[in-house]
Amino acid sequence: MQVLEQFVVVFSQNYLPLCRVNIKRAIVLLVTSKAEGLSFATQNRWRVHSPGLVIDVAKHIRLKIASSEQMWKVLPVNWREVSRPDHHSCQYCGSGKHLTLDHVIGRSQGSSHTGDNVVTAGERCNSPKGDRIPFEAGMQLRKTPKAPVHPTISFVVSKAWRNSATEFWIDVQANLE
Repeated sequence: MQVLEQFVVVFSQNYLPLCRVNIKRAIVLLVTSKAEGLSFATQNRWRVHSPGLVIDVAKHIRLKIASSEQMWKVLPVNWREVSRPDHHSCQYCGSGKHLTLDHVIGRSQGSSHTGDNVVTAGERCNSPKGDRIPFEAGMQLRKTPKAPVHPTISFVVSKAWRNSATEFWIDVQANLE
């Protein structure tokens, strides 16, 4: 893989992982002094040459500027956040027409309006189901509903993040010894 096709992990001022950016965006952040490199070893850097500048770009950078804390807010349970993981299809029959949101366990039965209780459902499936649970209505969910996950959090638990973070902390520990 060529150097300009690489990705860099961006941390907040508090060392919270924010995202991965391409190396071109990382160079802009470094040159404008909005970020600083975090890798201590030379093997965790890429050397980028331009006509007037040679810059070492670390695999991990930390923003010097304050980043928005709203990135860590819990996502709302709304049409967009529920229908995206459901692939905009009914979770009972798979149809993509006349979709609504359905509470798996009805609100009248004391359930809450949370991501792990709301799914996308077609009107033809939602109406006969009513306030009953799917089993009582003779229906079965295609997949178990899950609460919406913020993209930053899903990035943190991804394999790419774990490998990159492990590399970074091993590097930090080696330099402390």
